[in-house]
Amino acid sequence: MKKLDIIYEDKELLVVNKPSKMLTISDGKTDNTLYSMAREYVKKQHKSNKIFIVHRLDKDTSGIVLFAKNEKLKNYLQDNWNNISNREYIAILEGKLNNSKGIIKNYLLEDKTHKVYISNNKKGEYAETHYEVINYTKNNTLVKINIKTGKKNQIRVAFSNLGYPIIGDKKYGSISNSIKRLGLHALKLNININNKIYNFETKIPKEFLNYYEKN
Repeated sequence: MKKLDIIYEDKELLVVNKPSKMLTISDGKTDNTLYSMAREYVKKQHKSNKIFIVHRLDKDTSGIVLFAKNEKLKNYLQDNWNNISNREYIAILEGKLNNSKGIIKNYLLEDKTHKVYISNNKKGEYAETHYEVINYTKNNTLVKINIKTGKKNQIRVAFSNLGYPIIGDKKYGSISNSIKRLGLHALKLNININNKIYNFETKIPKEFLNYYEKN
């Protein structure tokens, strides 16, 4: 089992950097998950310790995941998540975006194969995605993304629908995978817990930096 990449820890919180290609929680088939690693970590400190999932990242997305160490805090965070947190991602897109910044508003539905798609009649769950271009290569765009809602696959679907899927995202139309992983990373998390502000940040993945140095 890989070593847990801890960003921050106190008596109530555990914040970690999830690697790409790892599930946040089990799908019923895989036992080696970020949650299982976090649970094993806190149990080693004391066998009665517990850990609770507050939010998730897709399997192929890397970056910041926050856990609570008690159920009361977990419930508070989940009940207020969109109002108390600010989440910043970076992504590498196929193609060159024409607009340097924008807001993408969609209504999302999910089919029987668990693929998320955009509703044309405003049925489904509302998703709001803000973006700003950081850099271009010959064929790609590096964007900074802030999500105002935390819906399943919302970033991936939003850019795929614009015609600029995230590289490595075959599920949503990508035809290139030059970094051999999904080009999406949860870079920053700012959160207000009972009027105390926490700011968490990870490094940009090496695969992203290496790609832009070469292109």
